Amino acid sequence: MFSTSPIAHYKNLSTEGGVSDASPHQLILLLMEGALIAINMAKVKINEGNVEERGNAISKAISIIDDGLRASLNLELGGEIAQNLDALYDYMARQLFIANLKKSPVILDQIYQLLSEIKQAWESINNNQEAQQINSSISQRPA
Repeated sequence: MFSTSPIAHYKNLSTEGGVSDASPHQLILLLMEGALIAINMAKVKINEGNVEERGNAISKAISIIDDGLRASLNLELGGEIAQNLDALYDYMARQLFIANLKKSPVILDQIYQLLSEIKQAWESINNNQEAQQINSSISQRPA
C-alpha cells in the first residue's frame, strides 16, 4: 500500500491542475474522474479487440478504486458512509476484474454508471458542515 496517506500520495503524483492545492474532497473527485476515464478507455479497447490495453485500462481503474478511493476511507471516523463506500468500492473492483475476464462492456457500463452516481453525489456536497463530515471519513494520515 502507501507509506503515506493515499491523498498525500496522489498530491505527490502531480501538481498540475490544482492537485497540490486541492482539498481531500476535490482529490476524491479527481480520483473518481480518473477511474471513469480508465473505464471508458477499457470499453473502447474491448470494442477494438485490444487485449493488452484493455487489461491496462481496467487495471488502472481497479488501482484507482482500491489504492486511491477505498484506501482513503477512514472506516472508524467515517461511520456508515465510509462503510457503505468501502463495500461499493470493493464491489466495483471485483466487477471490473470480471469485466476484464469476460470482455464485457455491459459490466463496464454498469460500474461506470454506479461510479458516476457516486461522483455526482460528491459534487453536490458544498463546503459546509456536510463536506466537513465527509472529509472526516477520508484518512488524514501525515505525509
